[in-house]
Amino acid sequence: MVYSARSLALLLAASIALVTALFLSLINSVDTSALLVALAISFSVSYLLIYVVLEFLIFRGINKIDKIVGKLMKKELKGIAKEKSIGLDPFEKLNQEISSFALLKQKEIDELKKIEAFRKEFIADVSHELKTPIFAAQGFVHTLLDGAVNDKNVRSKFLKKAAKSLDGLDSLVQDLLTLSQIETGDIKMKFGQTELVQLCEEVVEQLEEKAERKKIKLKLSSAKHLKIFVYADEKRIGQVITNLVSNAINYTAEGGEVNLSFDVSKKNVTTIVSDTGEGIPPQHLNRIFERFYRVDKSRSREKGGTGLGLAIVKHILEGHNSKAEVRSEVGKGSEFSFRLSRSKGDETD
Repeated sequence: MVYSARSLALLLAASIALVTALFLSLINSVDTSALLVALAISFSVSYLLIYVVLEFLIFRGINKIDKIVGKLMKKELKGIAKEKSIGLDPFEKLNQEISSFALLKQKEIDELKKIEAFRKEFIADVSHELKTPIFAAQGFVHTLLDGAVNDKNVRSKFLKKAAKSLDGLDSLVQDLLTLSQIETGDIKMKFGQTELVQLCEEVVEQLEEKAERKKIKLKLSSAKHLKIFVYADEKRIGQVITNLVSNAINYTAEGGEVNLSFDVSKKNVTTIVSDTGEGIPPQHLNRIFERFYRVDKSRSREKGGTGLGLAIVKHILEGHNSKAEVRSEVGKGSEFSFRLSRSKGDETD
């Protein structure tokens, strides 16, 4: 049997009216017409009061709970939203708790879906990135085994190509390990006073030959600064600068320019790596720090790199309570920058 506010109100109002009429019938002075009027009034008033109380204070609250529970059972959590409750609603707190629980579970489900999608994409990307150098080296070795090993020129050429593919594979594995160790906390940041200009000079010296091969001018604009001290992990910030400068060289055409400069304020130092390269389209700017993300996958792979450099940059800077910022214009170049806190001992003009 299905109960409703209307049927219960009718039943209770009829019962109250009947009891009232029976009580008044015991009084000799009350005639039949007065008895009927009292019966009608008591029924009407009782019905209205009971119906309002049951419908608006009880049944509506129960129906809301029933709908929410139904959606929870069907896992339709997105349709659940917090509603403005009436002050007289006795189920207000219960409704709010159930809605809060449902919204929390929906957030957890959405997060799990994102993680699952990321996991699938990551596995696909890793498989693809590993497959390329492995297949290349495998092809060169099998060619040599099939008889090309007897030709000295071919043997030397193919062994160099196989070695280059394996070197790329080693770089990829090392970057994966570094990224994983940073994320899991296995690599702890060792903060201390770091001289930024000297660190950048070392990076420039390390990458000068790479820039010269492409006839790229690699400049360090530090003439105005004697020493710039920052509070950072010297090794990891060196890795950040190396990755940014190396990327700038990779994506700058022959005859271009890569510039490493600083913007010094009282409390912070901003390191800027700019280039005159091909630039990054606006729709890609918010994704370039993702693992293996490439703006142009076919051309980016030809330029070298593991596709993890900027992801490593992002995680190292997060460990320094900083972040990498990027500005770019297609055809004119890009500018990457990050900010670090200055430490005592800074000597600037």
